[in-house]
Amino acid sequence: MHSAPDTPLLWVLRCEHQLTGTKFGCGIGVCGACTVLLDNTARPACQIPISTILKSRVVTIEGLDSTEARALKKAWIECDVVQCGYCQSAQLIAATALLYCHRHPTDSDVDEAMRDIACRCGTFPRIRKAIHQAARSLRP
Repeated sequence: MHSAPDTPLLWVLRCEHQLTGTKFGCGIGVCGACTVLLDNTARPACQIPISTILKSRVVTIEGLDSTEARALKKAWIECDVVQCGYCQSAQLIAATALLYCHRHPTDSDVDEAMRDIACRCGTFPRIRKAIHQAARSLRP
């Protein structure tokens, strides 16, 4: 199947590649549920036409296996972050992008990195705690 050039990356991932860990939320780029890593930057897949990413590296939750991601997944479990789980793939993607750039993130850094991903369960304090825990585990 070949998609039109203006097809959002989200639909190519979910429908053509069956990578359903990237969730559909709002479709207009404000909820963050569809966040993926695009060249190590967290981006909403619903707003990225596939024609614009031909040479880019896209990582979804299914392929998230960096050192940073493994530390975050461990901290997510230890800090009991997940409630409903709908936003968790996006939260982990955004947190991974943050830790690629900042090994010593402040609360402000964490808040900024995570601000575009809505969590209806309100687990933000546990998310922040898990990110700080993962960051500490990555330091020499």
